[in-house]
Amino acid sequence: MVSGFRNIEFQELEFSPNVNCISGNNGEGKTNLLDAVWYLSMTKSAFSSSDRFNFRYGSDEFSLSGTYRMENGLESRFAVRVTSGGEKRLLRDDKPYGRISEHIGVLPIVMVSPADTSLVSESGEERRKFVNSVLSQMDREYLSAVQQYNRLLLQRNRILKGVAPDRELLSVFDLRMAPYADYIFTARKRFAADISPIVSHYYKEVSGGREEVSITYTSDLDNGGLDEVLARSREKDMALRYTSAGVHRDDLVFTMDGYPIRRCGSQGQQKSFLVSLKFAQYDIMKKSYGFAPTLLLDDVFDKLDMKRIANLLSMVAGNEFGQIFITDSNKVRMASLVDSLTDDRAYFECSAGCFTRQ
Repeated sequence: MVSGFRNIEFQELEFSPNVNCISGNNGEGKTNLLDAVWYLSMTKSAFSSSDRFNFRYGSDEFSLSGTYRMENGLESRFAVRVTSGGEKRLLRDDKPYGRISEHIGVLPIVMVSPADTSLVSESGEERRKFVNSVLSQMDREYLSAVQQYNRLLLQRNRILKGVAPDRELLSVFDLRMAPYADYIFTARKRFAADISPIVSHYYKEVSGGREEVSITYTSDLDNGGLDEVLARSREKDMALRYTSAGVHRDDLVFTMDGYPIRRCGSQGQQKSFLVSLKFAQYDIMKKSYGFAPTLLLDDVFDKLDMKRIANLLSMVAGNEFGQIFITDSNKVRMASLVDSLTDDRAYFECSAGCFTRQ
């Protein structure tokens, strides 16, 4: 059930456990439905950092709910209600969570969307968000470490913004932040090493093996523990009045044939890489959970030629994927591709935030 979310006034839908295809013109609400599914897993939008952009025009609250039957035996109903006053209430079988963060990872999910281009074109912050989104679903201790590190980082920056920052107090914060930074660094380094060869494999499948892609992880902690790194940057931090080094500056470097993808890759190559990245994420999460996450493919055929599209769909058909949601403005193209994969599919037509099963 979706109520008051973006341009969706009210909808109750029953989905196929296999493939769900949502068609309609651009701007009608296809992506909003996928974002609602994402929100119910991650307790936030995939596209908006603030909930104020998720309310339907004229609404002062939105609510989402769904009944899940997962391969691991989970059978529960989840519901979230958000008000314009900032209240967010999350329920599992009508019982509230103690903390909303306890829900992260219960309903594993992966999304591929046009917004993924920011992973290539934008700053390292987007790539850190991606890594955090993946690891937080699989590792609750990682999520806690990121939350604690960010809380202490905020306090450290407040000290640096003061008239005369206390050096001894800064040292105390450095030591408190160090264990969390070490856990984050170790987890991210392992993740980058694990995902790089899988991305390379999928890229060859999608593109036909024309180029070689890779991922490397860079961090200030490559040069020592956080307390050492912050000690070396102390004078610089006091001059800048913010913390200039640490795991909040980490990055992933995406390369194609040894060159940055953002500079040498065409739109089609970049899209193929991003699809491969998300499919590799899917593989890693599936292995970690022991069952397939939900897969959201939003306008995934855009900027891919038909050969790459066919390769992508054959990968979906051949890797025991779980429940899949696909959006496309071209209903005929989507149907011709999906009908050849499975008989267990459902089609929905979207118009002005209303969805009709075909």
